[in-house]
Amino acid sequence: MDVTIRSLVQNDAKISYLWRCDPEIWKYTGFKPMRPITYEIEKEWIKKVLKRKDEIRFAICVGNKNEYVGNVQLTNITETCAQFHIFVGKKELHNKGIGAKATNLILNYSKKILKLKMVYLFVNKNNIAAIKSYKKCGFCEIEKYRKQLKLYKKLNK
Repeated sequence: MDVTIRSLVQNDAKISYLWRCDPEIWKYTGFKPMRPITYEIEKEWIKKVLKRKDEIRFAICVGNKNEYVGNVQLTNITETCAQFHIFVGKKELHNKGIGAKATNLILNYSKKILKLKMVYLFVNKNNIAAIKSYKKCGFCEIEKYRKQLKLYKKLNK
């Protein structure tokens, strides 16, 4: 399946707010919504985060019609590194390799466009599928916490 990334736009809230209200999607993350998310709340949130100078957010799209199925982003961007985040919101597409393809696209962007030296992430220790995917993409473990692992990927090779 073809996977591309494009800039996240405010209009993506029409789909993404539904994902934010699905607890199954967020079971391994630390970013669970504290209240039900409406389209209006999601639209305002996207508007706000797109203005941040140390973040860049992309929509993950698949297939010939470029269907929007998830998000991938870099936060805490400095001159040399950034924190990586990803989720595939369309549950039917979990475990299909879409996350790994989107990860490789953002790593390429990080290296070639942003000229970063390293990308790091935090992952729930119980999210075995994600850990396997990250390691397949070249991430290495650097720290263990109670509930999370910190992984990194050097980009200068």
